[in-house]
Amino acid sequence: MPLEATVDSMETVVTGDGTEIAFDRHGEGPPLIALHGTAATGESLQPIVTELAATHTVVVPDRRGRGASDDDDEYSLDRESADLQAIVDTVDGEPVVVAHSFGGLVALAAAPSLDIRRLVLYEPAVTVGEPADTPLSARVQAVADDGEKADAMRLFFEAGSGIPDVTAMPWWPAQINMDWIDTVIRELQAIEAFELPSLDFDTPMLLLTGEHGPDHLAEGAHAVEDAHAKSRHVEIDGVGHLGLLSEPESVAELVTTFDDDPAAVGQ
Repeated sequence: MPLEATVDSMETVVTGDGTEIAFDRHGEGPPLIALHGTAATGESLQPIVTELAATHTVVVPDRRGRGASDDDDEYSLDRESADLQAIVDTVDGEPVVVAHSFGGLVALAAAPSLDIRRLVLYEPAVTVGEPADTPLSARVQAVADDGEKADAMRLFFEAGSGIPDVTAMPWWPAQINMDWIDTVIRELQAIEAFELPSLDFDTPMLLLTGEHGPDHLAEGAHAVEDAHAKSRHVEIDGVGHLGLLSEPESVAELVTTFDDDPAAVGQ
């Protein structure tokens, strides 16, 4: 059954800087927070949320600057982490956090201070190694400055997410708000500035990558795995960066198995 969240049905929480973050809930069971990536809203996670709502109460926020959530003139990864903290504080008990792409970077940055049960990251936006001569954020900004928002968004999806031809995707361009390009650029800048710290928190973590996902995100996931003693990694056959949407049953099965017994997944 399709999820039919509307602005009127969504709950809100006010974060530390006064920004109102909207979220909705689906299903019944132990709490789980599903955090979307760049150029998306919580609604974009419908396939995986539908699967997870069969076993969990799934809380689905719109991250700041998207959907029904507000924004602020100032932006930082720390503020995004505080937003997630505020969402965690709204649920009863310790939730699982399932996060995609840039949402995965937010969850990873926030994890040391979060009171959560499990952390599942699908291709978190962590990059390692030598930076590009011209950062992707600057390339996207240059195209956007020329007034070509759709071309800038296409560059982001194809270079950042490893999608060979985004125009062939069924959701392009109708389901993409080209005015989100400013939030895309600021998040690319946050990715480029992020340095992977020592990950000494105790929360068990599952890292998921797609067989056909971009190499730079796979490398980042392996670096996160190496840096965290309680992490496990699974590569899902036949999918790419959007695997949790194209193969939601497989991802949901991994999430629920990991929630029940982290030792039963990977390695």
